[in-house]
Amino acid sequence: MSKVLVISVSVSAKEKSYSLALLDRFLKHYQAKNPSDEIIKLDLNQVSIAQKTLNVENQATFWDEETKEYINQLKTVDKLVIASPMHNFNIPAMMKNYLDHVLLANETFSYKYSEKGDAKGLLPDLTVQILTTQGAPYGWYRWGNHTDYLWGTWDFVGAKVKEPILVAGTKTKPYSQLEPSKVIDEFDARIKVAAEEF
Repeated sequence: MSKVLVISVSVSAKEKSYSLALLDRFLKHYQAKNPSDEIIKLDLNQVSIAQKTLNVENQATFWDEETKEYINQLKTVDKLVIASPMHNFNIPAMMKNYLDHVLLANETFSYKYSEKGDAKGLLPDLTVQILTTQGAPYGWYRWGNHTDYLWGTWDFVGAKVKEPILVAGTKTKPYSQLEPSKVIDEFDARIKVAAEEF
């Protein structure tokens, strides 16, 4: 039995969120194959550290006891699923705030004993599945690739990152004329394979 942490960060209502529809479909297939696994859901809309942005005024107190709880959570789960839309060509601010808390030297990565310009990830037992959505078709904004950003970030901390699933073009036809669940239907076969291999 595995412990699976599921992080979502959508600011859209559930019925209008492509990233939440993608997450629901992935979990449906995952739980069908792994019914005994423990699923821990973390909606960053409900997490105070995701609302707190690092700045000059709070730098001394930014990494507090609550931060340690979320770092420890990452160290005690076997798998992590992240569902994130693109906001202004990047991950949403709440996800960045969460990462600013948990990406902490000597906790989730270390420069000690590393090669020049490199670091050692301290989460080698964590397997990560990234699920992302964006309004623009893939390639329109290559400089704003939030999927690769998340992939590289979790690879940096030593996690084993599975091939991400990106649903792109949700704001363009034909997807813009469909409900999120109908858009996700078109990716169902790929989602099912990824979920069963996770």
